[in-house]
Amino acid sequence: MAGDDEEMQRFVPIEDLFKGLHFDRQIIVLCVSWYTSFKLSLRDLVIMMADRGISVTHTTILRWVQRYLPEFEKRWRRYARPVGGSSRMDETYIKVHGQWVYLYRAVDKAGQTVDFFLSRNRDVNAAKSFLRSAMKNTRVPTNITLDAYAASHRAVREMKEDVEVPGRVKVRSSQYLNNLVEQDHRRVKQRIRPMLGFKRLDNAVVTISGIELAGKIKKGQFKTGKLGGCDATMRELWHAALAA
Repeated sequence: MAGDDEEMQRFVPIEDLFKGLHFDRQIIVLCVSWYTSFKLSLRDLVIMMADRGISVTHTTILRWVQRYLPEFEKRWRRYARPVGGSSRMDETYIKVHGQWVYLYRAVDKAGQTVDFFLSRNRDVNAAKSFLRSAMKNTRVPTNITLDAYAASHRAVREMKEDVEVPGRVKVRSSQYLNNLVEQDHRRVKQRIRPMLGFKRLDNAVVTISGIELAGKIKKGQFKTGKLGGCDATMRELWHAALAA
């Protein structure tokens, strides 16, 4: 419990986070959460805000997304439920500045999101970086299910040799089992499509982290009982989660 208190103290009060801004923080949180949760473009949000009597440009909303999503994700993480130990790992691709880049993702056997990693390359080093990130942010898996791509298998094998991955971790290749993560890729890519492309890799990483966060919320990967329970609205859950 002391650890939880220390974690809470790392965050500035929510009022200070938005101090000095022209717009009310509820508008900012609403725009950022809607943008990452639903199939909306920035211009869709501009129109929706205008219908509510709020004049805001699409570039302003984009700045909010890039500025606040990393902080929002950290605050939500305090309430994260642990993921399962059996990971399904796969990669898909998206475009950044007109170039294809590779989106590594993993879910557990229940379909709960484990982690993601965006890379310009699809190779051994990218697979290792993703595995390191996933283990740091969640847990060391007991099983890893991969597709047939040789670089991913080599990455796990070399990480075992270097004792980065425990030898007890079982590795298998199964297209059938990996259908789960491939289906989950569709959710992310369907959300990305109305965004009409990313200009920079770092901006893409921030935005995808928000899409993954919204997906985790919908999948029940957070302890919302501490945030108001099943009777709380999504707006109430967001504001409770962001409170310091």
